[in-house]
Amino acid sequence: MPLFAFYRIEDLKFSKLFAALGLLLAIGVGLYLYWQYESKYPSTQDAYLRANIVSIAAQVTGQVATVEVEENQKVKTGDLLFTIDSTLMKAEQDQAAAQLDSALKEAESFVAQISAASSAVSSAQTVLDTANKQLGRTQTLVDTGDATKVALDQAQSSQAQAAAALSSAQAQLQAAQSGLVAKQDAVRSARAQVEIAAANMNWTRVVSPADGWISNLTLRPGSAVAAYSPQFAVIESQGWWVDANFKETDLPNIKPGQPVRLTVDLLPGKTLTGKVASLGMGSTATFSLLPAQNASGNFVKVTQRFPVKILLDPTDFPLRVGASVNPQVDTTGSSTSSE
Repeated sequence: MPLFAFYRIEDLKFSKLFAALGLLLAIGVGLYLYWQYESKYPSTQDAYLRANIVSIAAQVTGQVATVEVEENQKVKTGDLLFTIDSTLMKAEQDQAAAQLDSALKEAESFVAQISAASSAVSSAQTVLDTANKQLGRTQTLVDTGDATKVALDQAQSSQAQAAAALSSAQAQLQAAQSGLVAKQDAVRSARAQVEIAAANMNWTRVVSPADGWISNLTLRPGSAVAAYSPQFAVIESQGWWVDANFKETDLPNIKPGQPVRLTVDLLPGKTLTGKVASLGMGSTATFSLLPAQNASGNFVKVTQRFPVKILLDPTDFPLRVGASVNPQVDTTGSSTSSE
């Protein structure tokens, strides 16, 4: 083999070697830079949109009269959602009002009886006082011989009759007062029934507790519903957040208050913003219904994931509960507290 051919082959070998080393170096530098970037801006694809979901239920049992909303309809706080047939509640309300009116009239009757009995007691007391004075005078006259024993007996009889009349009037007054107390209790009970009937009547109109969207609606007029039994839901339009599960190796750099940029799969090309709210104290596996099993006894270390709650900034973009999100935390940003 000619000498120049040998050197050419050797040069080619060294060129390939240097090219391979250069490629490896470039890959290593790229991986290092990627690791540096990921440590400052950790991200995860295991994240989902969340919102407050309010269960809607009637507070009274009855038959649905009307349904005023449709699935996915946007509603505001206080909007009428559905009504319960109020026929029975109206009858109960009328009955409670009648019972209250009767109790009030009976209480007024006892007030009149107390007034009359009080006058009777006052009159009987006056008669008794007069009889006592007359008895005293007669006794004195009998002692001096100016009155007979018959006159004394009459005075004593009159005094006894006056005392008995006073006792009777006092008993009637006490009975009237006791009757009034009982009727006052009846009035309070009847008034409470009126308030309950009014509340039940008001509860036949079920309104939205928050701004949001109707979800999982199957209710129809004529359906029988039980009190406090959920019928559908309202997904609140405010206060959305993201439940993001980050690797435990990312947690040391993540702090509450740090800014977050998020992309949502159902909103291509759009970017949302938010802030880290809190970091979970237990891994996702800790609260799993089916915890990991290791029947073989062989230990394989698996990087655990921990939930991080991210509050979204207000946005006009149409969001959907449960949508996949890709959050990226800026750990170089300011935080409100340290973990």
